[in-house]
Amino acid sequence: MKQLGIYIHIPFCVKKCVYCDFLSFPADNAAKRTYMAALQEEIRAVARDYSAYEVRSVFFGGGTPSCMEKELIGDCLLTVREQFCVADDAEISMEVNPKTASLEKLEYFRKAGINRLSIGLQSADDRELKLLGRIHTYADFLDVYAWARQAGFQNINIDLMSALPGQNLETWQKTLHSVLELEPEHISAYSLIVEEGTPLFDRISQYPPLPDEETDRLMYHETKRLLAAHGYTRYEISNYAKKGFESHHNQIYWQRGCDHISNYIGLGLGASSTVGNYRYKNTDSLSEYLTFFSTPEAFRCEVQYLSKQELMEEFMILGLRRMEGISEAEFQRTFQVSLCSIYKETLSKWQAAGCLAKRDGFWFLTEQGIDVSNTVLADFMKI
Repeated sequence: MKQLGIYIHIPFCVKKCVYCDFLSFPADNAAKRTYMAALQEEIRAVARDYSAYEVRSVFFGGGTPSCMEKELIGDCLLTVREQFCVADDAEISMEVNPKTASLEKLEYFRKAGINRLSIGLQSADDRELKLLGRIHTYADFLDVYAWARQAGFQNINIDLMSALPGQNLETWQKTLHSVLELEPEHISAYSLIVEEGTPLFDRISQYPPLPDEETDRLMYHETKRLLAAHGYTRYEISNYAKKGFESHHNQIYWQRGCDHISNYIGLGLGASSTVGNYRYKNTDSLSEYLTFFSTPEAFRCEVQYLSKQELMEEFMILGLRRMEGISEAEFQRTFQVSLCSIYKETLSKWQAAGCLAKRDGFWFLTEQGIDVSNTVLADFMKI
C-alpha cells in the first residue's frame, strides 16, 4: 500500500505568543466543540479518497491541542482510525503546552492511542519564557514531563528555541544542560525567526537586543556538540534524536519526491496537503470552514499542480535539510533523469565553496554549508 502522513490542525490556544505567526487564536469551549465536529466531518469526507493508503503517522498540531477537552481529541483520533487504514505501529504525536496538561489528560491521551508527545518548552529560563509570551514556567514544564513519563510515554520530544531577545551563549547552555538531564528521546532546536506581523516584530525595539549573528552560530554549534556528547544524532538541520527515535512525521515532509513515502494530508483549518503532483490548502476562515461538511473541495482555497521541475526543486530543498542528504540513485529513480544532468553547475559551485560534499552517492551540506543553508538551498530554485 502507498504510505500516508496525516496532520490535524487544532487552531486554538490560551494566548498567542508574541513571536507566533501560525494560524491560532483563543476560543471558548462551545467554539472548540463546533470546530471538532466539523473536523470529524472533514475526516470522513477526505478518507474516501485514501482507501489504498496506509497511514504511518498522525500529528496533532496547532495552536495548542492540549488545551482541548481531552475527549474531543480522543473522539477525533477514533474517527481517524475508523475512516483510514492506520498502521498498528503508526506514530501518533501531539503537541503539548506545559500549562494546559495534567496527569489525568496525559493518561487519557496515552490510552486513546497517542504514543509520542512534543512538549513546547522553548527555554528553561523563566525570564526568557515571559519575554516570549509563553504561559508556562520551567517548573510547569517539569511537572508535565514527569506526568508524561508516569502516564507511560516513552517517546517525547522537547522543543527549544535559541537566539531569543537578551539571550547569550551561557543562558542557552543552561537550557540545553537542563533538558539533557531529563533524557528525552528527541530534541528540536530552532533559532527564533522574527516574523513580520507578529507583536514581537512590531515592538522589537522594546525588547532586549537579539544575539548577533556570531553568537547565534555559536549557539547552533554548541547545540550540536552538547547533544552529540549525550548520544543524540542530528538527522535534520534542527532535529536531534536518540537512535530509533527520529520522527516519522518529520521525515515524511523532508523526503518529498520519494514516492513511497511522499504523501501527506492536512486536516482542519488552514491545513496544507501534498499528494502526488498536487498541493492544496484549506481555507483560513473559520466561518467558511464550519459551513462546508460534505466535500473537502468546498473549503480548499488553494490548489496547485506541481510540475516536474517544482517536484525536483522540492526534492533538493527538503532533502538537503537531512544530514543524510540527497541520493543520486533516488533522484534518478523518481525523476528518470540524473541529478547531475539537472543540477551539475549548482552542485559544483557549492562543492567548490566547501558547502556541499558527496559521499557514497549522496550529496549533503557540510558544516559550513549548514551555516549558510538558506542561501545554498535557494540556489536550487534558479534552474
